[in-house]
Amino acid sequence: MSGIPTMSGSDANGHPAAAIRLPRIRARRWLYGALVAATTLAGAAMMLDIMRDGGVTLLELVILALFTATFGWIAMPFWNAVIGFALALLGRDPLSLERLSEPGEGPPDAAAGSSRTALVMPVHNEDPARVTAGLAAMLRSLDRAGHLDRFDLFLLSDTTDAAIAEEEAAAWTALRRRFGDGAAMHYRRRTANVGRKAGNIADFCRRWGARYEFMVVLDADSIMTDAALTQLVRAMEANPQAGLIQTVPLPARRTTLFGRCIQFASCLYGPLLAAGQAWWQSDTANYWGHNAIIRVAPFSAHCGLPVLPGRPPLGGAILSHDFVEAALMRRAGWDVYLLPLMGGSYEEAPGNVVDYARRDRRWCQGSLQHLRLLGVPGFHPLNRLYFVLGAGGYLSSVAWLLLLLAGTLYVLLSGPGAPLLWAPRMWPGPAVPLLAVTAGLLLAPRILALLQVLAARRRAFGGAPRLLAGTLLETLFSVVVAPVMMLYHTRFVASVLAGRDIRWEAQVREGNTLGWREAWAGGAWWITLAGAVWGAVTLYASPVFLLWLSPILTGLLLAAPLIRWTSSRAPGAWTRRRGLLLVPSETAPPPELAAGELLAAARPPASVEADSRQPVPSL
Repeated sequence: MSGIPTMSGSDANGHPAAAIRLPRIRARRWLYGALVAATTLAGAAMMLDIMRDGGVTLLELVILALFTATFGWIAMPFWNAVIGFALALLGRDPLSLERLSEPGEGPPDAAAGSSRTALVMPVHNEDPARVTAGLAAMLRSLDRAGHLDRFDLFLLSDTTDAAIAEEEAAAWTALRRRFGDGAAMHYRRRTANVGRKAGNIADFCRRWGARYEFMVVLDADSIMTDAALTQLVRAMEANPQAGLIQTVPLPARRTTLFGRCIQFASCLYGPLLAAGQAWWQSDTANYWGHNAIIRVAPFSAHCGLPVLPGRPPLGGAILSHDFVEAALMRRAGWDVYLLPLMGGSYEEAPGNVVDYARRDRRWCQGSLQHLRLLGVPGFHPLNRLYFVLGAGGYLSSVAWLLLLLAGTLYVLLSGPGAPLLWAPRMWPGPAVPLLAVTAGLLLAPRILALLQVLAARRRAFGGAPRLLAGTLLETLFSVVVAPVMMLYHTRFVASVLAGRDIRWEAQVREGNTLGWREAWAGGAWWITLAGAVWGAVTLYASPVFLLWLSPILTGLLLAAPLIRWTSSRAPGAWTRRRGLLLVPSETAPPPELAAGELLAAARPPASVEADSRQPVPSL
């Protein structure tokens, strides 16, 4: 089994790549599974202990089942964080378990590898100014390092909007003129968006794939540094059995309050969670669709997507291609890796709740389609697990809502004025330890990531006081946003199961400030109504139980101002001026993110912006 090179630290610093072995893979996976299972069973046993006096009713069994599912769901990231923290504390690489080099250790290696690599960016009705600004930043990065001749750039357009297509062609011409003959650049526009993004990549592989050993797949908002790109190429060359290597792209350039909170959380907690994941995934990691390098020949030979029987949304073309392509690559015998410690890989998160929900609606449909592939012969058990976990990201919201509704029903059946669920056994009985454990599982990833950063990289996040304040602000933000997303996800799942398909539309990547009309139309009206009805019923049944539900109901009742205010750049700018929610790409921005053209590309074209202000589709 082949190994995988890792970075000597948390940045792509150009140290030599070398093949290494992955010790005790099976033991790691069994240990992780045992820890998650034991934690889940312990939580279920604690809940059963609360219920058992006087016998367990059918409703209590339903509550127990829903609680067990949601408790197991939060146990997985908890153990990922614990493992990632332990690896950081011991200074060990998540894959090889070898000691990590200190910054500056090891001889520098400026080689980009001997293979010629394609940089492939599929686009569909994207902002041409932002797309070409990002490409220019990456090309300049490669040029400064003397590696531009090792990469060929392909802009693969599926743009259908005539106005955007005209802007796109003009922007591409300007980009070619800027770099002249110094860069190998190719532009192709399809007139029909056949197969969506996966079909776009497949068309590239058929027409040009034979010329390249590797391709780096980019999203329209991707930015990768020369160090990251060359490290990926060397990693593939050093590991001939590697079919795909995924980086951890971190959000950057966010200006709205919503975007900055998402960016801060991803940069603070994401690397720790990714390290824990990589530890047990080892040579069977997943693919996230972009900011990854792929070996072209096996991808072309084995990763064609099947068409599911039946009609959309659960049948037809698979909407989310990445998980399936990773499973097909692994089934063909090729290794798939996640490099959690490599820096220099960036993306852009949606700037408001509505755009975030629009993206999740598409992902929800694709993830539910993946469940139909669980029985496909030859898939690795971990790839089947990823299908379940992908769908679980949305089904867990359904389970959480049903759990809360079942608890409310229990109080209602107890009659008006009931003091609390399972009273008087709730206080100071066995429920208190269960509540403490649940809170611990939810908060531990934040606390562990905070401790790690405070010990080693607090200045990159603005210093200890601002880091602590930012973590508190992001935690409060998550508390009020989580119930809103719970209802969005539940409605998305119901929409898919009801047979409602969606159109493939361009993603709005720059944040739009939403007005009150857009906030209400984007879902706030029915979320607020649901919260008001739920709160009134709970108040009638048990005022005390209403206090327990208050964190949930607060987010729902404040949905409209929450959606509107967090979409604004003004509070986002306020946090940055005061050093809150800062991330390393802001305190020490790499040249690729500080490029003038990239900073100027701050608004989407009018046709895209207008579309972003429509209600979330298929609600």
